[in-house]
Amino acid sequence: MSPNLTNQAAPSSSEPSPEAIESPGSGVGVELIVLGVAQDAGVPHAGCRRDCCAPAWADPSRRRAPACLGILDRRTSARWLVEATPELPLQLQRLLEWAEPDGRRPILDGLFLTHAHIGHYLGLAQLGRESLGTRGVPVYVMPRLRRFLEENGPWSQLVALGNIELRTLSEGEAVEIAPGLEVDPIEVPHRGEFSETVAFRIRGPRRSVLFLPDIDRWEEWGRSLEEELERVDIAYLDATFYDDSELPSRARTEIPHPPVVTTMALLDRVAPSLRSRVRFLHFNHTNPLLDPSRKARGVVESRGYRCAEEGDIVAL
Repeated sequence: MSPNLTNQAAPSSSEPSPEAIESPGSGVGVELIVLGVAQDAGVPHAGCRRDCCAPAWADPSRRRAPACLGILDRRTSARWLVEATPELPLQLQRLLEWAEPDGRRPILDGLFLTHAHIGHYLGLAQLGRESLGTRGVPVYVMPRLRRFLEENGPWSQLVALGNIELRTLSEGEAVEIAPGLEVDPIEVPHRGEFSETVAFRIRGPRRSVLFLPDIDRWEEWGRSLEEELERVDIAYLDATFYDDSELPSRARTEIPHPPVVTTMALLDRVAPSLRSRVRFLHFNHTNPLLDPSRKARGVVESRGYRCAEEGDIVAL
């Protein structure tokens, strides 16, 4: 995966000019990289032999990892992952290649987890004694997710052996992980079998990003999506399904997500400058937006939105 330097955040009206902001790869400042854009199970999807996955089985370049971000502070070479997906080995390798580690820092300075669904925390197992055998990696979680990890194996073994150090998050209380770099958890309504679910607002020295890969329905959130867009420069939003026609054999009540067409209908009335901040991601393997040649991608882009791509970089 080569970084995509063309999909950078455009500074908001209150930000300095582009010339005053460090460019990705400049060796200074804080950067964010997209390490995955798919739904929890990735692309290709287990057992799927239909047209949506057949190309990815045959061509590794068509495969997509579950939604994940990497953050790099080039001032110190510190690095974090947002989500521990089942593809953590590959995503960590991509982060390390991009971050050019000098060997004097730990392999990870921390992990932020949104919730306890398979695409968002199963990769923690790679930190255990059977794999990396890390020591004291900070893992930032909300209270219910902390209890779940402490009380259920194999996650409890990671805690007991000191592979990870759980750090509790609270909504509305931002965590400063480096000078001028903080992460703010925001609770969102989503299936809570084992934990609550949060989005993260990531604020760097120059720009801010909203990472919201999962939500049941916008109208249940209790927040204005338009107002949230006004607070950031880039917003990575749940785009699990393009519309309601993708999974005719599954009850959508079991897997509620706002279809992309619904999100666009909600946001089409807002200013173009706000719509341009949206980057859709967390695509189910059935989602036509995964294929840039499909009509759906053209529809989305013609209305002022964009789709996240693995390798996209934002200078924070």
